[in-house]
Amino acid sequence: MQITNTIIASYPFLKDMESDSYFPAHLVTKGKNILVRLCQNIEANKPSSLDELYSLTHKATKEFNALGNELEEEGSELETAARENIAADFEAVSNAYGFTADIEELIAPREW
Repeated sequence: MQITNTIIASYPFLKDMESDSYFPAHLVTKGKNILVRLCQNIEANKPSSLDELYSLTHKATKEFNALGNELEEEGSELETAARENIAADFEAVSNAYGFTADIEELIAPREW
């Protein structure tokens, strides 16, 4: 499913992680795919409340938890810069779809 939101369609997900060789490129791509799927889920489910949005973002956050384990297996981790990049991207997604959400609540189930 193609993303139809024009802001997000050209948004550079995980730009900071992508430009840092500390993060394996294939795992950064996996992280980008998590965010793309989040956008696809938002477009498919059309959440009408913050609670509905949070349900979708929490699912994506749990996928990042698993990605964190994969990064550690490859000698990397979701350290401060990565955490900030991921959180900022969640906030950008929220804003692009018309929500003013609490950033901490967007990623509440995080383990990173």
